[in-house]
Amino acid sequence: MNILTEKFGEIIIDENLIFDFVEPIIGYDELKRYVLVEHSENSAFKWLQSIEEPSLAFPVTSPAFFDIDYQFEIPTEKAEKINLTSVESLISLNIVTIPSSNPRKATINLLAPIIINAANKQGMQLILSNSNYPVKCSLFKDEQE
Repeated sequence: MNILTEKFGEIIIDENLIFDFVEPIIGYDELKRYVLVEHSENSAFKWLQSIEEPSLAFPVTSPAFFDIDYQFEIPTEKAEKINLTSVESLISLNIVTIPSSNPRKATINLLAPIIINAANKQGMQLILSNSNYPVKCSLFKDEQE
């Protein structure tokens, strides 16, 4: 399948790799279908590209790439909503904000991870309750304030 994107131009994607979000990303209630696009070979970053909106692509990564100690529990009702029955099927990513003025000041949203069941391609943005994780955590230790 070919899709037109603002960031990458026209790209070919495997329809089997499209994720259907059963709960939306905050602020994008009408957009439900996404695909992961590689940033570059061996990069810690990927792009969560909307299938429905060519201009929307979120940079995402795993906190583990940046030695950030990060663990959370998925409430049973949320796991059931994406039919997640094993941790082996879980893809967990976090949205990154990268300022164009200084990419070293990039932050990661630890309060609202993206969770995806790789087995059935269903996902959602999960807002962690009773969590002290910040919305903006510095990715690079030398840039922490």
